[in-house]
Amino acid sequence: MAYVISEDCIACGTCISECPVEAISEGDIYKIDSEMCTDCGSCADACPTEAIHPA
Repeated sequence: MAYVISEDCIACGTCISECPVEAISEGDIYKIDSEMCTDCGSCADACPTEAIHPA
């Protein structure tokens, strides 16, 4: 199951470099491509606002 980014995202960019498959795209609130996400959780571990959770 893919991870998702909630509205708590502050678009700091910390998660982007942590994603091994480049499934995260930038924006006002970042988004994770559910088809690319491998459910590794690296992005969630790196998020300073805990805005990333399993879907």
